[in-house]
Amino acid sequence: MDFKTAVTSVLKTNYANFNGRARRSEYWYYTLFTIIVELVLTVIQKLTSGVPVVGLIVNILIVIIGLALFIPGLALCFRRLHDTGRSGIWILIGLIPLIGEIILIVFFVQDSQPGDNKYGANPKGV
Repeated sequence: MDFKTAVTSVLKTNYANFNGRARRSEYWYYTLFTIIVELVLTVIQKLTSGVPVVGLIVNILIVIIGLALFIPGLALCFRRLHDTGRSGIWILIGLIPLIGEIILIVFFVQDSQPGDNKYGANPKGV
């Protein structure tokens, strides 16, 4: 899966889909996309911070974009956990400072569970 396909899949096809499975490439390409968006918005925010009205508009835009990207990102995390054979509720382990985040990263880098599992068919087709 390439960058464009992964981002399109998350934002259009599976915007709020918490069911099924997601490949590692889909997860990591979407993560890269959100990091790029955050960096661009941060640069714009810094450049417009001296202009009150424009700065306010940029800050409102940042909040709207953040909210728009939150649901598909959360759904993608659930599908990625499903792909490794885990329930989406494991996302809550991320609430444990540092340790939880490290555990989630380990889960997200693991390969797909081979074959079908209770969350659906293997997205790799294997």
